[in-house]
Amino acid sequence: MSELRKDPIVDRWVIIATERGKRPSDFGTTKSEKKSGFCPFCYGNEDKTPPEIRVIREPGTPPNTPGWRVRVVANKFPALQVEGDLSRTGEGIYDKMNGIGAHEVIIDSPEHNEDIPAFDLKRIEEVLWVYAERIADLKKDFRLRYVMIFRNRGEAAGASLEHPHSQLISTPVIPKRVTEELDGAKRHYDLKERCVFCDIVRQELGSGDRVVEENENFLSLTPFASRFPFETWIIPKSHSSNYEFIGKGEVSHLAAILKNAVVRLNGALNNPPYNFILHTAPFDGRFPVTHEYYHWHFEIMPILTRVAGFEWGTGFFINPMPPEEAAKFLREANQFGWGF
Repeated sequence: MSELRKDPIVDRWVIIATERGKRPSDFGTTKSEKKSGFCPFCYGNEDKTPPEIRVIREPGTPPNTPGWRVRVVANKFPALQVEGDLSRTGEGIYDKMNGIGAHEVIIDSPEHNEDIPAFDLKRIEEVLWVYAERIADLKKDFRLRYVMIFRNRGEAAGASLEHPHSQLISTPVIPKRVTEELDGAKRHYDLKERCVFCDIVRQELGSGDRVVEENENFLSLTPFASRFPFETWIIPKSHSSNYEFIGKGEVSHLAAILKNAVVRLNGALNNPPYNFILHTAPFDGRFPVTHEYYHWHFEIMPILTRVAGFEWGTGFFINPMPPEEAAKFLREANQFGWGF
């Protein structure tokens, strides 16, 4: 079984994922597998994955067969496992526990070569709604404290399979990156009695310098302190801390602005690899149901630069593209013929 181990210096938990060592991609065979023509996520290969956890399929079609539109299965090579007890223990000054959690794959489409720009809005809405359903379901497990949903597109972004899919990992601890974000938002709220993300939304809408697009419910922007060239965030315009509480009407606006964001990035950067991450509030019992100071959002990071020694050593990021220029270029995407 995997283990979670805590770094006693910076309070960062690390997953020692023994099961992941069995993944074919860990042994350098990913490229040849991609060329083999076999994909376990494609239509007709449903028996090559674990059974469906959640599915959107045509009425009358039996489980684990063709006929589905969006399919959720357990990751065959999980970083964490649902079965078992946490068994928190100490080893001298070190803390560790069993690698308990959930690791799921959301297969966005039965079409192997499709991606978000080619999806109709209904499919994107279905995928986004499944995200909310899976978070709400995992929230019932009192061993778990956080759910991270992410999408790796392209080998350089960490994708081991080309078929369009997202992943979900739920952990029994709140990740350090998330804790830092929560703590920073809480400090701002304690000082000003306002959500820092709501303040960002107001300021960006006021200046317009870094706004890429807005619609009734959402804002797409390049953040002021962008870590990466063309880094793009999608933020609700009204305060909301927990993604799983999203409404049906909001999902349609989120689907539209998300699709446009990816189309713009693909057109501007020639279909770059990217990481796409959902940041939402934790659901640990020590926290309120909703947070006055936190605001869920998506972050999309094209892989255009490498994190090297200086970044790893200092925590600083070097971004050669000012976010104001990136936003202007993405706003003007229509004139380059990138259809939305």
